[in-house]
This record gives sequence, structure tokens and C-alpha cells, in this order.
Amino acid sequence: MANNSMDGLVIRSQSGFFTVETESGFVTCQLRGRLKKGPRQGDVVAVGDHVEITRTERDSGVINAVKPRQHIFARQAPEPSGEYLQILIANPDQIVLIFSCSHPAPRFGMLDRFLVMAEKQKLPVVIVANKVDLVGLDQAQSLFGHYANLGYSLILTSVTDRRGISELRHQLRNKISLFTGPSGVGKSSLLNVIQPELGLKVRRVSQTTRKGRHTTVVREMFPLLEGGYVADTPGLKALSLWDIQPEELDGYFPELRHLVSACQFNDCTHTHEPGCAVISAVDHGEIHPERYQSYLKIRLGEQ
Repeated sequence: MANNSMDGLVIRSQSGFFTVETESGFVTCQLRGRLKKGPRQGDVVAVGDHVEITRTERDSGVINAVKPRQHIFARQAPEPSGEYLQILIANPDQIVLIFSCSHPAPRFGMLDRFLVMAEKQKLPVVIVANKVDLVGLDQAQSLFGHYANLGYSLILTSVTDRRGISELRHQLRNKISLFTGPSGVGKSSLLNVIQPELGLKVRRVSQTTRKGRHTTVVREMFPLLEGGYVADTPGLKALSLWDIQPEELDGYFPELRHLVSACQFNDCTHTHEPGCAVISAVDHGEIHPERYQSYLKIRLGEQ
């Protein structure tokens, strides 16, 4: 039996079955009984996990243990028994946020909420501003350039003009990347240009998951020919940040956190207080007004 034990990477999850990639091929696994025992506060195994398995037959086996996670990209999902940690992907190297310059118009509030999630979970972010051909390079820079000034990686892309495709392909190489963003931004088209039919495969999984509330959730990572994997976040339409406390929010905005110590009050909310260094910076044009509006909406619990 010892010879049947091996390490692997979980690349697919569906209905309690996990596809694990090992050095000797793919193995469909279920959880060992002891991993199912006791109350669960979150996913025991997720796509992206490194696991130890025992092969029981040629193409099947059981997961014995999950190795410690370096990172997770997760959200708190409400359950009747309390909040549940839903892990969208384990151990990603980066989160790739796809937004369009036009058609649809960029949803900066949603982008900022994604960035807050990534900051909280200490994950590198790549922002992809797609459909540059619809607005021109200058307008695209005007729309998204302030994110680059904050230290985020920014790639301007166009499938029509092939702008930024080589840069994006290089950014994905040999990394586990989570692709996400609103619908209609051209994510599948980008993936198809990076690797033929890749976007179609991702879309097929996403559409299956989104058919209805009782549809089985499928999560999957897809291998890249040049090395690495890309994964999607099916069903992520709303982005509620109920696992983030209001008083810690300023720490997840890079342009705000260094100003906090200069505020007059230690418990400053940066919404109305006199002597607030953040409000002063906004008034002097040192903080982008839309970023500050995003901070206010998240702080006040608005969508």
C-alpha cells in the first residue's frame, strides 16, 4: 500500500470528487473518512491544494491529508449554521482581474472590492484593462492608470489589435492564476488568444455552474501549454466583504494606510472627522476620488 501513496495537485472539484494531478497521471479521489468528521467551518479540500493521496485502483484513490496552504482566495458564505469559508482557489500565485475599458463600462467599485479581498489575503494582483481599441490608449491610461501608480501590475489589452497579449501570456507562464471579473469584459476571448479553445473550456464550466442555484458547483484549473494553470471563479456575481471589519478597511487601501497615523483621532473612520489626514489628501487631489468613494461605500456597507 505504501507504494500507492503519492503527492498531487487538486485541479478539479465536483460533488465531493477531486481530480488530482500526480507524476504518474490523474487520479479521481474522495476524502478519507476522518477528514469528513466533525463540524466544518470551511472547505476541507479546494482546487489548488497540494495533497497526499493513496491510489486504491488504477484511476481512483483517497485524499489522506492536505498540505499547509500558502495563500487562499476565499469569501465567507452565509450558512444556516453560521459563516462558512468558501475557498475559490488555494495557493494561487496571482489574481488576474479582467475589466473592460468600454462595453461594458468599467465597474471600478467592483474592482476595488476585489483589490480589498486580495490585499486582505496578501495575494499579488494583475489588473487587465481589456478592449483598449474601443477607447484608445490615452483614454485607457486615464481610466486605469492610477492603479499602476498604487503599485498594482497593469496590462492594457485588445484582442482585436493583439495589444498586450504577449505581456499577459508572459505574466501567466509557470504560475497558478485566477481569472475573474464581470461578465462581458472579454475574458474568454483573451484566453482563446493566449491558448486556442482555453476560454471555451473555462466558459463551459462557468455556464454549467451558473445554470441554477441547485446546480452542482464545479471548480477547475486548466493547464497552460507554456506552463502554469488558469482558473475561473464560477458563480461570483456579487462580492460581499462581510469577513472584513470596518475598522481594518483602511489598511487594505495602499494610498490610505500610510496616512492613518496622521489623523487627529485614533478611531478615525475617514468619513467626516475633523483633522482627518485622508480627507485632507482627497481634498488636495492626492487620492483618486473614485477610490475614496469605493472606500466610503464599503465602509458604510453599500454594494
